[in-house]
Amino acid sequence: MSNRFFHEQFGDDDDSDSGDDNLPYPKPLSRDAFLTPNFDPATYLSSLRNRHQTLEDLRTDLRTRSQDISKELLDLVNENYQDFLSLGASLQGGDEKVGEIRLGLLGFRREIEGLNAKVDERRKEVEDLVAQRKGFRRQMQLGRKLLDVDYRLCELEQGLMITSDGLSQNLKADDLDGEMGESEEDSDEDQEGHGSTLRLDRHVRHYLLTRRIMDRAPPHHPFILKQEARMTRVKDTLLLDLGNALKQSSRQDEAHVTDLLAAYRDLGESHEALKILQERKA
Repeated sequence: MSNRFFHEQFGDDDDSDSGDDNLPYPKPLSRDAFLTPNFDPATYLSSLRNRHQTLEDLRTDLRTRSQDISKELLDLVNENYQDFLSLGASLQGGDEKVGEIRLGLLGFRREIEGLNAKVDERRKEVEDLVAQRKGFRRQMQLGRKLLDVDYRLCELEQGLMITSDGLSQNLKADDLDGEMGESEEDSDEDQEGHGSTLRLDRHVRHYLLTRRIMDRAPPHHPFILKQEARMTRVKDTLLLDLGNALKQSSRQDEAHVTDLLAAYRDLGESHEALKILQERKA
């Protein structure tokens, strides 16, 4: 009675075993799933949600898979390492080739160093030549300035009629007029011909330009130092002509007097003009 009840309730062992065989056992984890280029563990685990397996069993399978892969990797490394060692041992006669290559490289290095030394030497030569060229150019520019100074001084001396002894022909004419007693009309014509305001203003501007050119030249240059005496004679002659023109100017001709005072100011000799005006008032 009891056995019958037991069989009806729980069945025989054979029947139980046959029922277990029909359960949906999980398939082994596919190795190809781990070889995908963009493998993502979270995505892979989410794909196993329909797998009839406990989490602990899944963890065991993954751990086993990891151990198998590590073992395969270790075996692969050992195999390749042995091949590498055998390859190194099989190489013979390479030292001579390496020595030849080393000697070739050393020779090539010496050639490069020699070329670098030649390039440095040529570069220094070129730098020296460029510096010489710049020096020659500066000398040429200086020579042009000196020639320009001499040319302008010659023009000033010719325009002011300064003789080789440094005296103005105007001054000599005045001395001759005093000694020989020339007529007042001839003296007025001579002063009018050489003391016009326009001519004096042009000479003053010419003198100032020449002075600026000389100031741009080296101050201790022998030629510049030698021309200072000529510049002094030119300035003295200009002051003499300006003085004569200011003395003979009419008091009513204010424009003429103003131009003469401006010329004195440009020459930096305004005090000389004041002396002449004071003498005229006296």
